[in-house]
Formats: sequence, structure tokens, C-alpha cells
Amino acid sequence: MPTDHREKGFEEAIEHVLTTTGGYRKGVPSAFDATLGLTPAEIVAFLKDTQPKAWERLEGFYGADVEAKVVQLVAKSLDQRGTLDVLRHGITDRGVSLRLAYFRPATTMNADTLALYGKNILTITRQVHYSVKEPEKSIDVVLSLNGLPVATVELKNPFTGQNVGHAKRQYQNDRDPGEALLRFKTRALVHFAVDPDLVYMTTRLAGGGTRFLPFNVGDAGGAGNPLNNATGWRTAYLWEDVLTRDSWLDVLARFIHIEVREEERDGQTIRKESVIFPRYHQLTAVRKLIDAAQAEGAGHNYLIQHSAGSGKSNTIAWTAHRLASLHDAKNGKVFDTVIVVTDRRVLDKQLQDTIYQFEHKQGVVKKIDTDTAQLVEAVRTGSGIIITTLQKFPFFMGQLRKQMEEEAKASGKGPGSVKEAMGGARRYAIIVDEAHSSQSGESASQLRQVLSAATLEEAEKQQEQVEAQNPDPADEIEDEILKTIKGRGPQKNLSFFAFTATPKHKTLEVFGRDGPDGKPKPFHLYSMRQAIEEEFILDVLKNYTTYATYFRLAKGVQDDPELDKKKATTAAVKYVSLHPHNLAQKTEIIIEHFRAFTRHKIGGRAKAMVVTRSRLHAVRYKQEVDRYIREKGYDRGMNPIKTLVAFSGAVKHEGMEFTEPGMNGFGEKELPKKFEGQEYSLLIVAEKYQTGFDQPLLHTMYVDKRLKGLQAVQTLSRLNRTCAGKEDTFVLDFCNTVDDIRDGFKPYYEATEIEERVDPNLLYSLKTKLDSAQVYWQQEVTDFAKVFFKPAEKQREADKGMLHKHINPAVERFKGLPEDKKEEFRSELATFVRLYAFLCHIVTFQDADLERLYVFARLLLTRLPQRTGGGALVLDDEVRLAYYRANQTFVGSASLAPGEGVPVSGPTEVGTGGDNERERARLSEIIQTLNDRFQTDFTDADRLLFDQVVADLKKDTDLAQQARENDLEQFKFAFDPKAMEALLSRVERNDSISSQLLSNEGMRAVVLTWMRQQVFEASKTG
Repeated sequence: MPTDHREKGFEEAIEHVLTTTGGYRKGVPSAFDATLGLTPAEIVAFLKDTQPKAWERLEGFYGADVEAKVVQLVAKSLDQRGTLDVLRHGITDRGVSLRLAYFRPATTMNADTLALYGKNILTITRQVHYSVKEPEKSIDVVLSLNGLPVATVELKNPFTGQNVGHAKRQYQNDRDPGEALLRFKTRALVHFAVDPDLVYMTTRLAGGGTRFLPFNVGDAGGAGNPLNNATGWRTAYLWEDVLTRDSWLDVLARFIHIEVREEERDGQTIRKESVIFPRYHQLTAVRKLIDAAQAEGAGHNYLIQHSAGSGKSNTIAWTAHRLASLHDAKNGKVFDTVIVVTDRRVLDKQLQDTIYQFEHKQGVVKKIDTDTAQLVEAVRTGSGIIITTLQKFPFFMGQLRKQMEEEAKASGKGPGSVKEAMGGARRYAIIVDEAHSSQSGESASQLRQVLSAATLEEAEKQQEQVEAQNPDPADEIEDEILKTIKGRGPQKNLSFFAFTATPKHKTLEVFGRDGPDGKPKPFHLYSMRQAIEEEFILDVLKNYTTYATYFRLAKGVQDDPELDKKKATTAAVKYVSLHPHNLAQKTEIIIEHFRAFTRHKIGGRAKAMVVTRSRLHAVRYKQEVDRYIREKGYDRGMNPIKTLVAFSGAVKHEGMEFTEPGMNGFGEKELPKKFEGQEYSLLIVAEKYQTGFDQPLLHTMYVDKRLKGLQAVQTLSRLNRTCAGKEDTFVLDFCNTVDDIRDGFKPYYEATEIEERVDPNLLYSLKTKLDSAQVYWQQEVTDFAKVFFKPAEKQREADKGMLHKHINPAVERFKGLPEDKKEEFRSELATFVRLYAFLCHIVTFQDADLERLYVFARLLLTRLPQRTGGGALVLDDEVRLAYYRANQTFVGSASLAPGEGVPVSGPTEVGTGGDNERERARLSEIIQTLNDRFQTDFTDADRLLFDQVVADLKKDTDLAQQARENDLEQFKFAFDPKAMEALLSRVERNDSISSQLLSNEGMRAVVLTWMRQQVFEASKTG
């Protein structure tokens, strides 16, 4: 009989492991009550076995109805309090307390408690008919604890043509979250989508809006799972490790918790609840740390390198809680006190709330951030968990040493015998969170002083001196820890647990453990690359561009006239060799880019940051940007642009003193909340908000400051936070080179790549190759676009299916390609998508065919079968495509409507194709053409001169009359002499321009042709 390769065989394999070695019983599907969403018989069996006396008392109250009454109360309690609270704290019926689960105690001293722990009933039940509304529907696997469902699993097997993506869509589209089993937090706590290669999970089903998170080990520093040569299943860790009896009960007892967040929205406080389930790296990191601390005891160091987006706050909270109750093999407490050193403002409340959910204990966590006397007392009395700030840490270390000296004295060994006293002294676990915040702007003491600088150059030099001479708080803390550990030798009562996304060399030296090559390594790693590939953060380098690259590709703004030009061009902008302190030039670039490309991102909510060189630069930028916005009228209308500035202390300049509150009109502490709202969209900063600032709506960064090494990583990473509708970021860098940034990221991010040279014409080469592969047909792309770009008011639910209808033929043709052709096509399709997405930040394409292929290709990429053996992780793109469609509609995608092509003119140069071409061009293009063709170096000031001449000529009534009575060719004879006279009269003080216009017939023709067209059209319409 052949091996069963169907989904059923996958179910059986998992069931076999869990029931033979995993500590589970095989459940009976018919025993599940779909109405109540639980298994009554298992509840009753557990209660009778573990609490017989309590059950007897209830029998005395209810008689023959006792089972039904108790089960009804359990169901009601679940509905009211949720599964976690009922499992951890039980229920009370007529004064009789009932426990619904027994979790492993911290020590082995109580044999009775251990015996009760052993009586928990874990059940795996296959094909559970869960639905009251549609009884024929079943879920592949339900996991229960003592009759209460705690997890569901949908399994897919690629041998049958389905994968984990199908499992996710099944939960989204075919599982009603209103059914008892699937209700948020009151029955199953987590839902797994699983195939042999990948695992995803969610704690809340919400139809199409369900968000699944990866629950994967990681593979070679990236996403996915490694090969499993033992069983063949890459995802076997789920049922061979995570779901096994002791592991799973530990997750239910000490990891899962409810997180409550309050948000202000339209003057109302909105309360949001989430069930927090540990991601795989969090679970393994905490367990690995606890196991090591238990085995090694106090006196050891641990470095946890977890990227932004790793969920460090929860990992730290879980670690602190576990360390506070950790006992060794002899039931002795490993640590008397746990100290958490962090600037995370909400961690104390988060930790206190989490511990209360676990233990119903209050006062376990003490936060001390201002009162040093409290800190002294907390150290003296040995509170359970103390949370203090990075700034207080040096003082804390001094108090700790003082405490140890007192203990040494008390032991009769004298004040100089601190080391010898360590064996009997209190033991401390010190968790150092290096994710410090720069919102205070006090990274160096000098920054709190008043800055007086006459020029921007002087201000920049002062700032560079401050940065060179004064370390930031993280450096000071590392130095203090280094002094503690190395200066006094290893101390047997102090263990340090350092959490950081970006360990410096000395951090590795202090906290790292030697690897096989003798070099210090992190104790646990969750890389930036894996966080990006798993989509917990965005790749800020993906759309990074320097100023030179940006202007080589050209800049387009929305209020430019449409140009009848060749495909893939925009309003050209002259390359300007910017002076480092010419803020006016940079301001125009920043604001026009923001208006054209950034503000429409994230559904029109996107924000930007300008990173400046000094506090004076921030002040001047704020003034210049606000002036430019007012002059252009961008501060008025439906979507006005408003700015904020952030810098510390006071800045004196030209007899005036500037402060952040004075320039913004409100206090410093209000800024994060103000910037989060809809009123402000641009934040100008100087040494503030460049680290630790978490604003997911921040999409674009304009960098006007040299960034070196770690500073580059920390600054650019302000953009990497995710939120609904945010699918990319953009960086325009005026100061740094690609190599600068690449070198900064290399130590923290594997495979860091930034492309400097990008050619828009490559898109057309790629499109030609893709078209010739004949995987898709042009009509399919067009039909797809008709549905995709349909106006929102005309969209129907059936349109979702139509999108797949137009994609499916291409998927089938792809399957028929030879393996080498498959990979070639997949690679070129992915390159096309990436390149188009990048260029769209810089170039406004007037090409409907490219746009149609782009949206088609994005969805097609997610539908192509994965390479044999797992390959790269491909995630569902439909939600992001929906946001993309909304954004494009907002920008104005009428020109891309199916069937409406954009006229394309021939490749003639401005002014050389004759007046028949009627090629309308902006003045900036004329300047570009002059500079390119005639090797001139005309500037913005020269452009203003041409503009003024045209304005004068438009006021000439004789010329206006000639324009109305003649065509453009005849108008030339009246216009050209007057135009030359006007030009020469205005440039008489510039011999260079005068001589070039008089001596160079080609240059004169370009200028006059453009000017003639401007005046002619203005006169005709005036």
C-alpha cells in the first residue's frame, strides 16, 4: 500500500507523535459540543479526578444535574472572563472553588501539587465539527486542556496542490469567528496554519482582515525553516517540541497574556485588547536564557541580539518574570532581585499587568525613575522586580556596591572583602535594555546648554565636537557595566542580560560568549534580515537613494503640466551642485518630493522626517520650510502641510533665542502625540527622535547630516515600523554615500545591498523578456487591470474572484515551463516588481502598460508555486495590493484606466522638432537642455530670469493681439525681436549669458521656442 501523501496522512503523522511521545490523548470528535464550544465529558472527568471533595459538595447542591450545571457555568465563565483567566484562576460555584488546570510549580517541594499537574488532560481531536450554523464544516485539529479548547490547526499538504497560504485563506474566508470555538479569547487562544514547510499563527480571526504572523525557526539568518533530515517535515518542531505536554502547558501558564491598549480617537478613548502569543524566537530565547541561568547560577552574562520588530518588550517582560521566580535543582532561589534597566515608558505597567494575569499578585514590580531614595530602599530590601532608567543606572551600580560592602562588613570580612562576600550576598539579575530613546535630546550634557552660533558652518562644527567628545547614554552605561565586570573581576552574585538590536564591539566583548572561532557571539540571535523577511519591519534600504541618484532619475511633482513625452519620463529638474548649507534649495526639493510622492502613501496619512546637522540647522530649516510652504500656498486648502521641529535647549541666532516649545507652540512632551495626529506631517529634528522613536506613519526621511556606522542604522530605522497600508519607505540622502550606509548596516543585517545605479529603461527590457516568455497574455493583464482599478463605488465582492480568474491561466502556464525557465521567469518578474516600486518614488511614469503589468505581477508572484524544498518565503500580497489601489486612486490614476492609453510623442529634443511637435515643456527642462547640450551651468537664479522675461512679455498687449490673430508660426515674426530685446535688457549685467545668447544660434533657438510657446498659449487663453 503506498504511503498516504494526502492531508489526512499529515494529520495522522502529527496525531501519532502527540499521542505516543507528546503526552496527549486521542479525542473523540462527537464529544465536542459546538454550541458551548467545549468538551463536557473531559471537563467532568478532570474535576472528578483532581477535586473529588469539591465535586461531592456540588453533587449535594445539584444532584443528578451537577454535570450540566457545572459545564454551563464553565461556558458562562469563559464567555465573561476568557479562557486564560478561567484556566489560571478557576471558577467558584456556590462557594465551592474549582480549578480548571494545574500548572507546574516553581519548585518540586510539594509532591501533591506535582501530582495534580500530572493529571491535566491534553487532547488532540481531528476533524471537529465546530459549526452550529453549518454542521458539515470541520476543523482539521483542535487541541484541548481539560475539555477547554486552546488551539485549532488547519493543515495543508503541497502534494495535494495546497500550501500554508490556502490554510490562511481558509481561516479568513471560510471560518466564522462568531462560532463558539473561534470567538476571540473566550475559547481557542491561537489558530495555526501549517504545511510541511511553514507555520503561521493568529490569535484573532476577523474574516479577510485576519493577520497571520510567522511562527518559524528561521533559516540561515532569514525567514522560513531549515531542512529536517530526521523526519522530512521542516515544521516538525511544532508538534515535536512546542506542542508537547510540558512545553505547551508552560506556554499556557507563563507566556500567553492579554494586552490592553488605550488610544485617543476623535476625543474618545478606544480600548483595544489583544491576545499575545509568543513568536518562535521569543519562546526559544526566554527558555534558553532560563535554562542557562538555572544551570549556571548567578555570575554570568548573556547577550541577546534581537532586531527591531522582534518584540523585545514582551521578551524582556517574560524573562524578568521567569527570573524572579527561578529556582535551581535544589529548590533554592537563583536570584533575589531582578533589575530591569530601560527607557521603555510602558514596560513597568505592561510587566505588572502581565504578572497579575499569571499570578494575581500585585506590587511585584516597582518602578523607580526619579526618586533616588526609593532606589536605595529597593536595593536594600531586595524587591522582586525593580524597573529603573538608563540614566539612573550608574547611581544604582554605586548603591549596589555600597550594599555589598555593608554585607561584607556584617559578615566580619571587612569593607575590602567584597569579592569574598559575594558567595553569601544577595543575587541580582540585571536586564539591560539598550533600546534607549533620544526623545529627551539629552544624549550629551553639552546639548542642554544654550547654543550660540553665528553661522550654520559654525553650528555644525560645534555639534561635531559635542558628538566626538561626549558619548551617548548607552555608551556611558556600557562603560559602567564594563567597569563593574572587568574592573572588579567576575562577581558571583551579578548576572547581566543585555538586550540590543545593534551590539557594538565592546558590547560583544563584555556580554558575548566565545564561539567555535574564539570570537564573542550573541547568546541568542534574531536578525534584522529575518525580521524584514518575516515582515515585522520594513527594509529601509530598499528605497534608499542619494541626492545624485535621485536627480539623475529626475523629479516629478503633481502640479507640473502634463508632458507629451516618450514613455517613462517626468518633468526634468536640473542637477544642482548643492552647497551644504543652502537650505532654500534643499527645502524646495524636500517639500515638492513630499507633495508628489510621500503624502499619498499609507492612505494619505504618511509622514516625513528631516534629519539636520545641528540645532541651528533645525531652526533655520523650520523657518525656511514654513516660508516656502506659505509662499506656495501649501499651508491652505484641503490637505495643508504643517511642520514641527525638535531640538533640545535654546539656540541664539541673530539676536533672537529659539526653543522647541516656542517654535511649535506647545510643550516638548506633547510633540509625539501631536505628530501622531492628522495636523502635522513633517518633523525636522536635530539629535532628537533619531533613536527609540516609534511612529509607524513615518514613511520618508530626508537626511542632511553625516551618519556613521551605528548612527546610520539607528536613524534610518525610524522608518521601519509597520502599520496597515504601509508597504514601503523612502530615504533621500543629501550627505552620505551608498558605501557609508552599506558599511553602517553590514554588522547588523546579512546580505545588505543598496543599488546606486538604476536605469529606468531597464523596466522596458525586463517587460520585453517577460512578455516573450508567454506565461501571461496581454489581454489577461488588461482584464486584470480593469477589475483592479475599478472605482471603489463600482467594486463588487465578486471582483476578488475575478482577479484570481485572470491570474490563474498564467499560473498554469508557469507550471508547464522547464525548471530552469521557471526560475528565470520568477527572478525577472521579481526584479521588475522591485525596480518599478523603487522608481515610483522618483519618477512619475506616463505609461499605463507598465502600471498594469506591475499590479498584475505583484499578485502573480504570490501565486507561483514555490521551488522544490521550500525556497524563499512568499507572503500573501492581496491586502497590500488593496492599499496600493486605494493610494493610486487617491493620487489620480485616471490616466491608467483600462483602455485609456497615453499619447506618446517621438523622441525629439525640446525645441528641435519643429512647432508641429507642440511639445510642451517646463522651464526646468529648458535649463536642463541648455546645460546638457551647450555645456552651460545655468542656475536657479538664471531660471528665475527667464521666468521674469516671459512674465513681462505676457503683459505686452501688442503681442497678445498678434497671438490671437495668427498661428504660432506667424506669431514668431512679431515675438522673436521683442523677446531678444527683453532678454538682453535683463541680462545686461551678465556678460556670459548675453554673449552666449547672441553667439550661439542653437541655444537662442531653444530659448525663444520655449518662450514663444508660453506667451502664445497664455495670450490665446487669456
